[in-house]
Amino acid sequence: MVEDALRPMNRQRLYEQVLERLRAYVEEGGLKAGDRLPTERELAQRLGISRASVKQAIVVLEVQGLVEVRQGGGMCLLRDSLDTEPVERLVERRRRLPDVLDAREALETKLAELAAERRTDDDLIALQQALHWMEDEIESDRHGVEGDRRFHAAVTAAAHSPLLAEFMRSIADQISESREESLRQPGRPRRSLDQHQRILDAIAERRPKAAAAAMRRHVRTVAQVRLLNWNPDEAP
Repeated sequence: MVEDALRPMNRQRLYEQVLERLRAYVEEGGLKAGDRLPTERELAQRLGISRASVKQAIVVLEVQGLVEVRQGGGMCLLRDSLDTEPVERLVERRRRLPDVLDAREALETKLAELAAERRTDDDLIALQQALHWMEDEIESDRHGVEGDRRFHAAVTAAAHSPLLAEFMRSIADQISESREESLRQPGRPRRSLDQHQRILDAIAERRPKAAAAAMRRHVRTVAQVRLLNWNPDEAP
């Protein structure tokens, strides 16, 4: 319709402008991972805006694993730049994440149950190797993303259900997003590793209900991410 051409224009959110200023500040100052940024209060004063707008920008940086907020309001860079994901893409990820997590809980809980009933000795070896891989990653100060992927793939394989495995493959990209989102949370890699061990123990002992319950608890932990608590359109 002709009227659609005159629909309201999008305005850049104030916190998006803050992100641009911070990115330039880090680049021009040659700051690197481990360096500190000004506090929330200092940023608000220097930019001449409300602390609420600064806080929204900081949440975006935290969600993407670019900064860590320290007690007392200071921030520490976790990477050598603040090259953020476009906000609209972040908004889209936030929109679809609950559906992905619902699907994961439904599918992976059943897969864990079946794995406890059907697993072979070779399946157990694959599960144990995945746990060792993830532990090595964590010990090397990484998030354990590859080990996590291998573990869940091994659970799927141990269930010996071709159709459920096909369903998992069909949402592999979305699962990968949820995995990386979860493992960026402070302390989450080690917690996930411990939960994987409990899932493995139940599968090894052929306890289907316990395996399903352990997987359900794990996926619900995965759902506890900062991104879902962020409201991109909240007015400062």
